[in-house]
Amino acid sequence: MANQHIYSDYFDEQFVETLDQNIMQLLDRVWFRSELVGFDDYPQRNRPDRPLLFASNHSGMAFPWDAMVALAHLWRYLPDLRDLPRPLSAPMLSQSILMNPFLVKDFWKRAGCVDATTLNFETMMYYNDHNLMLYPEGVPGIGKGFNNKYRLQRLATSIVRLGIEHRTDIIPFYTINGEYLNPHTYSWEWVNRLSKKIGIPFIPVGPVLLLVLLQPWFFYMAFPAKLTFVLGTRVKPYELTDKDPADLTRDDYRDISEQLRARMQTELDAAVAKYGQQPYRWSELWQRIKTNWRYFPFFLPWAWPALYQEFERQYIRAGRRHFDLDLRTPGAYWRMLWRNPFTLAFFVPLLGWIPIAIRGYRNHRINRAS
Repeated sequence: MANQHIYSDYFDEQFVETLDQNIMQLLDRVWFRSELVGFDDYPQRNRPDRPLLFASNHSGMAFPWDAMVALAHLWRYLPDLRDLPRPLSAPMLSQSILMNPFLVKDFWKRAGCVDATTLNFETMMYYNDHNLMLYPEGVPGIGKGFNNKYRLQRLATSIVRLGIEHRTDIIPFYTINGEYLNPHTYSWEWVNRLSKKIGIPFIPVGPVLLLVLLQPWFFYMAFPAKLTFVLGTRVKPYELTDKDPADLTRDDYRDISEQLRARMQTELDAAVAKYGQQPYRWSELWQRIKTNWRYFPFFLPWAWPALYQEFERQYIRAGRRHFDLDLRTPGAYWRMLWRNPFTLAFFVPLLGWIPIAIRGYRNHRINRAS
């Protein structure tokens, strides 16, 4: 009860709506071209007083655009926002401003994310305004290299434990082509151990790493993978054991978690075989670019720093709630640069990282303590 303030500490539905109208709709329409498969018969709660637990695979070695696009698409798709999953996210994403897209302050928490701690997860099981969404692979899921693409890492036991204790269902869905948001990059555990000390969960080792040094905006960049989200088969975790929850041991939960992982892996493999053979769909991308040419250059990743910085300037610093960035106006990009000169740091080789790091780690220790 004392922890239920997390329901509303930061979450701002107007932030989500304004962000989607001004940024995410365009990026999704042109760059990511996301599709929902199997969501027409949208899952409803088996217990009205408990949220469903949506669970998906993570895209390895990539900034979490997969989750951003999935939730933005569902925001537009669902007629009743009570059905929308609200995400539990790795605490590292909110510990420093650097891990927020293009340094937009409190981005993840304003968009509805809650730090995935044990206490927060248990508290959110009594939340009735939305369902919940988890990536039960955790940080190892986003830190897996391209050689482990579409291989589910060990799932956290908390998802089956709380699903059993509260007798609520798990709804798997599968993110296809997300592995190609940042392909051919690999994970080195000793490198990741060092990066975690500065609040970065992993360092993707590959061709893009040099580009990140030369052009800091590449840190947040995504290649134009066509993201496809495939709904899986509902899982009733309380039917995977005949023991009373009070009698289940940690080993029991690990065994049940492995059963869930095996089921999800089978369905994920089938979804990849059907929807993951052409991850970029270049001809479709070109058609979308031609259709939306009036929005140039904002659907291209190098224009995203100005786009997000201008959004933050208006929504967070100026306190405006209803505005239109009017991206089709001639000279809109240059006006954004003029109003947000800090954006230029994202294009300065090497030295650009100095002001980005200063702003990105401001109050870092305070955020960690909280």
